[in-house]
Amino acid sequence: MARQLDEQIVGRYPVGQRLRVLDVGMGQGTQALRLVRAGHQVTGLEQDSTMVAAAREALSAEPEGIRERMRIIEGDGRDTGVHFLPGSFDVVLCHGVLMYVEEPDPLLAGLARMLAPGGLLSLLVRNGDALAMRPGLAGDWAGALGAFDTTAYRNRLGLDVRADRLSTLTATLAGIGAPLQAWYGVRVFTDTASDGTEAPADVEALLACEERAGRTDPYRGVAALLHLCGVRG
Repeated sequence: MARQLDEQIVGRYPVGQRLRVLDVGMGQGTQALRLVRAGHQVTGLEQDSTMVAAAREALSAEPEGIRERMRIIEGDGRDTGVHFLPGSFDVVLCHGVLMYVEEPDPLLAGLARMLAPGGLLSLLVRNGDALAMRPGLAGDWAGALGAFDTTAYRNRLGLDVRADRLSTLTATLAGIGAPLQAWYGVRVFTDTASDGTEAPADVEALLACEERAGRTDPYRGVAALLHLCGVRG
């Protein structure tokens, strides 16, 4: 997904431009730190205090020049209007968050308002059109049959969460003034790998296959996750 995001940024902004990035639900800050190391000004917003502490610890180990370009705020992604003025960011990330939000439309509308004109909104969501793939490939036929007609599922943490369909999010993005410009599949071939599986020796070949599949039909349509990129009009 990082390669996909970089592709969108490079295709939209001049090389070397320092972008204002907001990472909503940044977790432990992996993506935020990657972007701040690339020279951007990054604000991370996260409501889980444990994740905030992990992100701050990771940031503390970085050189001063990187530390001063990143700000971490503990707060809810649905309250962006409390923390920031509209149009404050060139790029807004919301990765792995929507599955935990029962009504995502207000959150998405708030994220779109944070974007400057022409700004990029990057979403990573569970693919509601492919929920039967994981149980089906595992031979769980009852689970696969039950997944065809729902967007609800239980994740690997044992939490009951929700997925999003491409068609629904496409309509939502158009409605909030950040229409879909590009979309990718993420974890096309590797979703069935168990947690803690070690990377194979030929990891670059694996990444090349995932990257190619993530932009190629019909493979991207059955990916476990969808990466959607909308642009503020």
